[in-house]
Amino acid sequence: MPKDFSTMEDSNRSSNPSIHDVSDPERRVWLRSGLGLSLGGLLAPLAGCGAVGLGGSNAAGPALGFQPVRASVADRVVVPEGYTAQVLAPWGEPVGIAGQMPAFRADAGNSAEEQALQMGMHHDGIHYYPLDGSRRGLLCLNQEYTDEGLLHPDGQATWTAAKVRKSQAAHGITVIEIEQRPDGWQMVRPSRYARRITATTPFAIGGPAAGHPLMRTIADPSGMTVLGTISNCAAGQTPWGTYLSGEENWANYFTASDVPTGHERRWGINKATWYRWPEFDPRFDTVRNPNEPNRFGWVVEVDPMDPKSTPVKRTALGRAAHEGAWVAVTKDGRAVVYSGEDAVFEYIYKFVSRDKIQPATKDKTAAQANATLLDHGTLYVAQFNADGTGRWLPMVHGQGPLTAANGFADQGEVVIKTRQAADLLGATKMDRPEWLAIDPNSGWVYCTLTNNSQRGTAGRPGVDAANPRTRNTMGQIIRWKEALDFASEAFVWNHLLLAGDPANERPEAKGNIKGDVFAGPDTIAFDNRGLLWIGTDHSASAQGEFARMGNNALLACNPVSGEVRRFLVGPQRCELTGAAWTPDGRTMFVNIQHPGSGSPRDGSNPRQFSNWPDFNPAGRPRSATLAIRRLDGGVIGA
Repeated sequence: MPKDFSTMEDSNRSSNPSIHDVSDPERRVWLRSGLGLSLGGLLAPLAGCGAVGLGGSNAAGPALGFQPVRASVADRVVVPEGYTAQVLAPWGEPVGIAGQMPAFRADAGNSAEEQALQMGMHHDGIHYYPLDGSRRGLLCLNQEYTDEGLLHPDGQATWTAAKVRKSQAAHGITVIEIEQRPDGWQMVRPSRYARRITATTPFAIGGPAAGHPLMRTIADPSGMTVLGTISNCAAGQTPWGTYLSGEENWANYFTASDVPTGHERRWGINKATWYRWPEFDPRFDTVRNPNEPNRFGWVVEVDPMDPKSTPVKRTALGRAAHEGAWVAVTKDGRAVVYSGEDAVFEYIYKFVSRDKIQPATKDKTAAQANATLLDHGTLYVAQFNADGTGRWLPMVHGQGPLTAANGFADQGEVVIKTRQAADLLGATKMDRPEWLAIDPNSGWVYCTLTNNSQRGTAGRPGVDAANPRTRNTMGQIIRWKEALDFASEAFVWNHLLLAGDPANERPEAKGNIKGDVFAGPDTIAFDNRGLLWIGTDHSASAQGEFARMGNNALLACNPVSGEVRRFLVGPQRCELTGAAWTPDGRTMFVNIQHPGSGSPRDGSNPRQFSNWPDFNPAGRPRSATLAIRRLDGGVIGA
């Protein structure tokens, strides 16, 4: 989502070391030195680890088989020659529920009830689920937040309960059916799979926080259910066919008293709110409902193949400003879920399931066979050391400082107070860890650290001489390799690259990219060939240090050579987010989020910055999914 980086949530006041305190780009930034890791003891178990330090051979890596596009500030989508980008499923399109398909109104006049049957606002994480291979399938995607100036005809010039209901209906998760036809990809409507999950959809609560006293409210004295999911950002796809979505900036929906509690302060909850929901929905007023915030900030699991299934909040994975959740599999068949927390100076986590992933049976789908898999296991938080090693610190009640004496009565309280537990354990404070991706060839895990403009400012942690990224506006991509297996507690780490533009004056903003420059790495995803795709979320105005980067873009990176090429540029003031493929790799789905962001909140000029993709003279910009193909039908990027 578009962010004012000067007002990002900043609530970590622990004395834990930050990533900048231990970072040494002269030895660990791959592109600067061209040298691999030389930590013989730790790397010895990584059979086949070559000089490239990627856990594989010295091969050149996957080829970048397209000519890069130039930076652009046009209000359109630009792709390489030989490619086409088709607009699919923009905000407001009916999702395809039989008998309930209200058309989108360009004047934003749709009601809350109609919005609940339409594509939500501001698409983010996305995945494809085959029904008929690469020809027909489901798209499951997040709708992260709402822009009230676009959602209502007069924006927030007036404010009503009906507007709150419509805003809540535009949040959440959407499942649609799509099919490739002679004229391109199209939504299948009606579809028995079509579904909208919103801020008022009933969810079950699973894991150690289910039924916990801190999860109970007047409306739900059992603490076992909750209405809705909000601020859904990135997404992961499980081996058993479900969809994982992270609840990210949920704290900004709540308002507290003039003097927030210590627990509320640690989560960035105060009297101010980004939205005005509490005026008409008391759930989001912590004075009246002090436990309601504890019911948000989870990874949620959805079965896209079963529209009647109840989505679940998986509390064993910890409560956080979750960007998303990504799954790896251990050698013995257990699930490992990685997650980052998109807030300055927050942490990176992983969860290792207790049980093995189960196959489908004649009586159960794989999703049903693993219905409680993510409710049992061990949660960890990452600690990065200055010597290029790291350790996962177990977040287990009764171990180390996580005791009743320190405010953790049980494991339920550990996961509800995940941040406080990580503070006590000495986890490493990071620069806004967002998306993660797991290299299918090498097993290295990558994470975007989008930026942290608070770094080195008054009262906040500074940097050491070896890593002079004070006021880190550009961001970087970090990566690590587990010592023996994804379940290992030890790892080695380095940086893939530091984002930036060598033409900038500030040394901290130059970066060391080999190829096309970018800033604000956010989305990352690997395709089947092992090419790393990077979507950006830098300053919307593309001025100052961002001027030569143009609009936000999607780039491809060879993770072995480090070469980066710009593949796609989005329309004005958008964010490039989400990346998914059909199994044959011949269609890529990418989301254009919040084109034209920053228009007046009173709805007076919705087309001030963008009118993409409709260019309706009486319309407004709409987030949408792109279906990208090669004109010759070949594999994307090859």
